Amino acid sequence: MKNYSEDADRQYHIQVAKGETGRYVIMPGDPKRCVKIAQYLDNPVLIADNREYVTYTGTLDGVKISVTSTGIGGPSAAIAMEELYRCGSDTFIRIGTCGGIQPDVKSGDIVVATGAVRMEGTSREYAPLEFPAVPDLSVTNALAAAAGKKGFSFHTGVVQSKDSFYGQHEPETKPISYELTNKWEAWKRLGCLASEMESAALFIVASYLHVRAGACFLVIANQEREKLGRKNPVVRNTDMAVQVAVEAVRNLIKEDQKNGTETQYG
Repeated sequence: MKNYSEDADRQYHIQVAKGETGRYVIMPGDPKRCVKIAQYLDNPVLIADNREYVTYTGTLDGVKISVTSTGIGGPSAAIAMEELYRCGSDTFIRIGTCGGIQPDVKSGDIVVATGAVRMEGTSREYAPLEFPAVPDLSVTNALAAAAGKKGFSFHTGVVQSKDSFYGQHEPETKPISYELTNKWEAWKRLGCLASEMESAALFIVASYLHVRAGACFLVIANQEREKLGRKNPVVRNTDMAVQVAVEAVRNLIKEDQKNGTETQYG
């Protein structure tokens, strides 16, 4: 494929060159979160800031780690993963926010995804719908172990990935309301924990690239608890999810070193 970047050594969208990122990458959606996450690393350096993509690289326990934002939704997240992979990264942890679906998933809880409903469009350009969007087991276990070690209230299970934020929150206003409301009810009845916008695309792209990916989220609020008249404060501080991701990377570094797989996966 033709490289459209002015600098042929840099990826077109993220503007990062091979060797400038670590094997492990933490991927928030919001570019403003990158600098906050980078503070958990030793000697973080701003590598690139282009469009919705901000990248910092530092070290954790002596190992090179990067943080790259993806923006909102599957298309930009898939671009970030593809280009980071071309730069040498192969282990990705998506962190962000979500809205709870099950009544016991409360504001301020952590959700670790074990799979994602592919109610978005990006993954369909990588794999047929019959192929499941599932994360890497070692990354998922590392995230769950990290949440437990931190003592956070957390859940593991399937999340729903969609393309329309307002399709979720105002389905009755959309011409396709009949489908949105019926499917939402199906996700509830199937035990889907939460709704977000990137995991399905990232899990499918990771499967295609034969790399590792996982995801954890902070529950901002839960509209189903609101409907039931239960306590439903809005929680915006994503630091708990960041702590889980950083601790999970530490776990993965140790396991990879123990297993002699410090080099690129896949």
